[in-house]
Amino acid sequence: MTFQVYDTTLRDGAQREGLSYSVVDKLAVARLLDDFGVGFIEGGWPGAVPKDTEFFRRARTELELRHAILVAFGATRKAGVAVAADPQVRGLLDAQTPAVALVAKADLRHVERALRTTAAENLAMIHDTVTHLAAGGRRVFVDGEHFFDGYRHDPAYTAAVVETALAAGAERFVLCDTNGGMLPSQITAAIADVTARTGLAPELLGIHCQNDTACAVANTIAAVEAGVRHFQGTANGYGERPGNADIFAVVANLQLKLGLPVLPDGCLEQMVRVSHAIAEIANIAPDTHQAYAGAAAFAHKAGLHASAIKVDPLLYNHVDPSVVGNDMRILVTEMAGRASVELKSRELGLDLAGHPEALTSVTKRVKELEAGGWSFEAADASFELLVRSELPDRAAPRPFALESYRVLVEHREDGAVVSEATVKIRVRGERVIATAEGNGPVNALDEALRVGLARHYPELREFELADYKVRILEGSHGTGAVTRVLVETAGAGRDWTTVGVHPNVVEASWHALVDALTYGLDRTRV
Repeated sequence: MTFQVYDTTLRDGAQREGLSYSVVDKLAVARLLDDFGVGFIEGGWPGAVPKDTEFFRRARTELELRHAILVAFGATRKAGVAVAADPQVRGLLDAQTPAVALVAKADLRHVERALRTTAAENLAMIHDTVTHLAAGGRRVFVDGEHFFDGYRHDPAYTAAVVETALAAGAERFVLCDTNGGMLPSQITAAIADVTARTGLAPELLGIHCQNDTACAVANTIAAVEAGVRHFQGTANGYGERPGNADIFAVVANLQLKLGLPVLPDGCLEQMVRVSHAIAEIANIAPDTHQAYAGAAAFAHKAGLHASAIKVDPLLYNHVDPSVVGNDMRILVTEMAGRASVELKSRELGLDLAGHPEALTSVTKRVKELEAGGWSFEAADASFELLVRSELPDRAAPRPFALESYRVLVEHREDGAVVSEATVKIRVRGERVIATAEGNGPVNALDEALRVGLARHYPELREFELADYKVRILEGSHGTGAVTRVLVETAGAGRDWTTVGVHPNVVEASWHALVDALTYGLDRTRV
């Protein structure tokens, strides 16, 4: 029996605090999930949420899915209401999706206290709704809400819920760890017990885990190892409270660690692209340290690691990063040894292996600068300029020489704050004085420098200050503290980051800005 990879990013994942998808966003996320090769995409709750109703309407003409089947989510009929008369059940049929997912109470306490109905009526609600939808030509999945908590409270009733759903025609009954309180061993034991009690094959079951114990991925893997062949998750683990099982980590673990073919060929390597694109749509910064998909997932900082990686990259990587669309990175810090510097330089297209003196010099210089507060692990452009300065005929030409700069901040009577900067520089033998205003001293300095260089370097018009970060370094306090500035610049279809450090934040910013322009102008010549 094949695996069913079921994604609920657009429904359960959208319950994450601070996350809200527009209909256009949902359509874009669905396309990305299809690129990743998931088998089912749960799009939302039609009839109950107007935005979701609109999504399903537009999806019929605007989504061309190659791998996935669209699923509408809803609930069983209400207690005491005929299934054909229940408007939200009608909404599921009106969505016109090939499959539907029903949430049903699997915990008798919830049946009696939340639904305020009887155990028998709850079973009838499940049976009637599944039968009705299946008769309408829909594939039906039933999500057993609070299954594991209910199973510990009254295993006989919870088993009856499972049997009722499957007997009525449900394709899978999904065991939901709704409160997220389970551990892997408890998941395994519950699956073994319910299959023994009911005589059902574990392949007819599914698994849906919340991450309240930080075990959602592990719990999902445990369920699959226990025989479950349908698993649910969300992109990047989005969801309510601490979130859901990260479908990227689940899929990668199953496919790469257990050798289970859960995705179509060629889809696994789309992971990083899809993960980061969904994060952008959600307006959530990608988790740098996310397993498999994070930018730091295969980043190495310690010199000991780098020495081993130089011999064989897999000595310190648990998989080849490229299989999930990621890259290995060497971080250059105060921990760096010669191997780290050499590997990082090679990553940037610079060969220090044939220049041992330059390698020694760069390594020493990095350690000295890092001890003074500089950080190159997030500033590849500054590191590259440093390396090139030590290599014969590879140093990037400085576009100007500084004579002086001055920055003024004026707080006016009307409350307006205006910054003005003046730079005096020499450019190709010419002395240039330029002045500009900005919305802050750094912005003003950046603008003045661009004004002074514009005639000689018109390509500067393509450069944009994309991000600016200031950090007070550990061990320094107050207004006299040493500050580190990171400047991210975008232009000509790429972006780069530079660093500057100084007790004066404007001077630290100046170092980062000069590196940014130097690097960018040099790259335009390549």
